Amino acid sequence: MPNLISAFRAVIKRDTRLAIRQPSEIAQPVVFFVIVVSVFPFGVGSNPDQLAAIGPGIVWVGALLATLLALDNLFRSDFDDGSLEQLILSEHPLSVLILGKILVHWCVTGLPLIIVTPLLGVLLGLDTPTLIVLMGSLLLGTPTLSLVGAIGSALTISIRRAGLLVTLLVLPLYIPILIFGAGAASAAQSGLPTAGHLYMLGAIAMGAIALAPIATSAALRISAE
Repeated sequence: MPNLISAFRAVIKRDTRLAIRQPSEIAQPVVFFVIVVSVFPFGVGSNPDQLAAIGPGIVWVGALLATLLALDNLFRSDFDDGSLEQLILSEHPLSVLILGKILVHWCVTGLPLIIVTPLLGVLLGLDTPTLIVLMGSLLLGTPTLSLVGAIGSALTISIRRAGLLVTLLVLPLYIPILIFGAGAASAAQSGLPTAGHLYMLGAIAMGAIALAPIATSAALRISAE
């Protein structure tokens, strides 16, 4: 167990250092997220009531697309330099090591999206209770986006420029997360209970934490053969 914890920490430290050395990979999803959310008012109009009504959905769609944008780089560099093969051949459970990589991926993609959400919420005219629930739903939902997306990324790791294929694989699985995430904020906006939506997001997240690393490790073994 101590060796496994050390290996888990080593994976997190390595991926964190790689992410810090390539700040463009951190900035790209955030900039894309801000652009997507900022462009919507030009298409639907500047009516404050209308923007506030569709604001939670806009933010969630932007977060989903930004996560998809970053999925192709999740295992690509490890596959190219051979370190992924070393992880597969390691004596430690691959699913635990993969969970460490997914954790770092969420910290450099999903967490920055949550941080900038209050600014975009002000832009869309969201009130404070709605914004709090929206950030809570993102906090529960974005890790699931990374966990589920890792499966699609692992299945297509041996295919060059597989971004579109990854999108086709994981986008149907993202729909329930999108529905409950945006639904929680919309319910708060209407004065309705939000606990049901948040509980469902939490249940999906727990299931993804338990199953996604195992499925991802199996997909990586298949793709690496």
